[in-house]
Amino acid sequence: MYTIDRWAYANRWRCRHPVEKLTLAAGMLLLSLTVPPWPGGMLILAVMAVTTVGLAGIPLRVHLRVLRVPAGFALTGAAAMLFRIAAKPEGGWRLALAPGGTAAAAAVLLRSLAALACLSFLALTTPVVEFVPLFRRWRLPPAVLDLVLLVYRFLHVLTDRARAARTAQASRLGHAGIRHAYRSLGLLAASLFPRALERARRLEHGLAARGFQGDLHVLLPQREISIAALAGILLLEIALGLLSAALRG
Repeated sequence: MYTIDRWAYANRWRCRHPVEKLTLAAGMLLLSLTVPPWPGGMLILAVMAVTTVGLAGIPLRVHLRVLRVPAGFALTGAAAMLFRIAAKPEGGWRLALAPGGTAAAAAVLLRSLAALACLSFLALTTPVVEFVPLFRRWRLPPAVLDLVLLVYRFLHVLTDRARAARTAQASRLGHAGIRHAYRSLGLLAASLFPRALERARRLEHGLAARGFQGDLHVLLPQREISIAALAGILLLEIALGLLSAALRG
């Protein structure tokens, strides 16, 4: 979480309007779901990697670290498509390769990685608070936007609590061995939930003491949308879609 936030405020595209970055990410995400996975998925993955690392200035190791966990889930789901449960001629069941499972697994994996690259770009280049005024202008319910901000802030608080508790356990040799590590993990999970509720209660009281009326305002610098940048993004997405279809054909 801290890595994502740090680079969201420190990348080269920090001063670009969020609509431009949202248009690029959303358009590429739509292409990843509609164009043929080969070679469309590979092209989208390459374009988003070049944009994130080369243009926005995000280090490659950070980009790969953000993709690591969701890519692991995608790989696990794709691997499950390679096999099927088949009946044996003599009776019983056996695990066998699924007909067409390799092509289906590869297609799902390519689409998933392309979509993850789009979301990673958006998360690493745009702070969450910049979307709130944008969504407010799009007439989204204020209660939903405030809930997004509160949950986002609370995730940081919860992470701080968990990290501090784990450091305290480690300093008392609570992770010396598998048995102690499991016990410490259970104690951490059991203590984290009531502390989280207490922190949420304190946050609610603090907002009420400051006269909270159901609307959180965020002050952000005003930026102008570049029409040329939007046109370039749309042309890139159209060209990528046509190129994917042509190469597939």
